[in-house]
Amino acid sequence: MKPIAIIGMGLSPDDLRARHLELIRHADILIGGKRHLDHFKDLNAQKKDITKNLKNIITFIKDKIENSPTDLSIVVLASGDPLYFGIGSLLIRSIGADMVNIYPNITSVAAVFAYIKEPWHDVHVISMHGRDQKTALLSALATKEKIALFTDTNNNPAMVAKLLIENNRSDFKICVLEQLGTSSEHIEWYELTNAAKKTFSEPNMVVLKRNPANIEAIDAEEKPYLGMPESSFDHQDGLITKAEVRAVAISKLHLLPDSILWDLGAGSGSVSIESSCFITTDVIFAVEQHEKRIIQIQNNKKRYNVNNLEIIHTKLPQGLDSLLRPDRIFIGGGGRDLEKIIKKASFYLKKNGIIVINTVLIQNIEAALQPLKEAGFKTDFIQIQVNNKKDMPWGERLESQNPVWIITGKHKEAVTCPKPTL
Repeated sequence: MKPIAIIGMGLSPDDLRARHLELIRHADILIGGKRHLDHFKDLNAQKKDITKNLKNIITFIKDKIENSPTDLSIVVLASGDPLYFGIGSLLIRSIGADMVNIYPNITSVAAVFAYIKEPWHDVHVISMHGRDQKTALLSALATKEKIALFTDTNNNPAMVAKLLIENNRSDFKICVLEQLGTSSEHIEWYELTNAAKKTFSEPNMVVLKRNPANIEAIDAEEKPYLGMPESSFDHQDGLITKAEVRAVAISKLHLLPDSILWDLGAGSGSVSIESSCFITTDVIFAVEQHEKRIIQIQNNKKRYNVNNLEIIHTKLPQGLDSLLRPDRIFIGGGGRDLEKIIKKASFYLKKNGIIVINTVLIQNIEAALQPLKEAGFKTDFIQIQVNNKKDMPWGERLESQNPVWIITGKHKEAVTCPKPTL
C-alpha cells in the first residue's frame, strides 16, 4: 500500500501548494477535521472526520492498510504543520515512519506572530489543547516575556485570563486570534479583566506578552540559587536545612525540569525554593503541618516568585492522597512518624523515582532504611558534617555543625510498593 500522505493545511486551503492539491484530488480516502473536509465537499473520495477519539482514527487507518488494495491512497489533513503539536507525530508512532509521508506547511505559531507583527524566535509555546498545563503556564510566566498557547473548549482564552488574574499576573496582556484564515477571523489585544468575561469563537490561539513597564521590575526580583544562606529565607530559630546540606540533598534527588517533587515536612520551604531552579515545567508540593511555617513558606514563595510551588497544610502522613504522584520525594522532617511517612509516601512514588531523607537522629537511620528495603528500594546513605569559620580575637577557627545523614532510595523498575495500612 502507498504511504499515507499527511498534509499540513497551514491556516486555510490558500496555503496549500500544487503538490498538496494534487495528492488531495487523487485521494481515495480523505481524513481530517470537519472544517478541513468542508473545503473539499465536491471531491469524490471517502471522507473520515477526525474527532477527539484519535484511537478510532488509528484503528480505521490500520484496518485500511491491512485489508485494502495496494494502490489505495489515504490523505490526512492536519492543522498548521503536521509535526508541530500536530497529528503527524501520533501517526508516525502508531503506524510507522515507513508508512507515512509528511508534507509540511506554515505553523499556527508562525502565522500568529506574523499577524501581530512580532518576532517569534524567543516565544515560549505551550499546548493546552486537551492537556492540563496550568502549572507549566504559571511557571513560564515567571521568566518568559512572550508565550503562545494552543487552546481548546475548556482551556479557552477566558480561562487563561482568569488564571492570570487569580495568580496576580497583571503584568501580562493577552491577544486572542480567532478563526484565522477564514472570513470570520478576528484579532484583538485585551486587558485580562475584559478577556476573562468574554466568549471567543473557535478555533483560536492566545498570545501573552509582558507589559514593557514590568520587565525591569521582573529582572530585579530576587532569584533563587543552590546553597543560599539561611538569611535568604524567612525561618524560625535555625529550623532550616543548612545551605551545604541542602545542596547535597538536592543533588541526590536528580531533579529534572518536568519532575514532580514532594517536600515533606517542608519547614521554611528552603528545599522547595531551591528545587525550583531545576523543576521548571512541573510542580513542587511543600507539605507542612505547623501554621507559622506555612506562613514562612508563603513568604519565601512570594519573595522568590516561585509560581510552580503549591503549599499543603496537613499533618503527615495524611493529605497525600489528593496530590499528583511524585517523581521525587524529599523528607526533611518526620520525627517519630518518619517510618509511617516513608511507607505511605513511597507507595505513591512513580516507577524509577527517588526518595531522599535527611535526619540528625541515629534512631531514624534504621527507621528510614528498613521500610525502603522492605519495599524493594535500592538504598544508599552518607554522613555529612560541615565546619564553619568562626572568628576569634586574633584569627579564625572552625565550628562544627551537627552531622546529618542523607539517605537515598531509588525505586527499581519492577518494584510495586504495597499500599500501607495506616
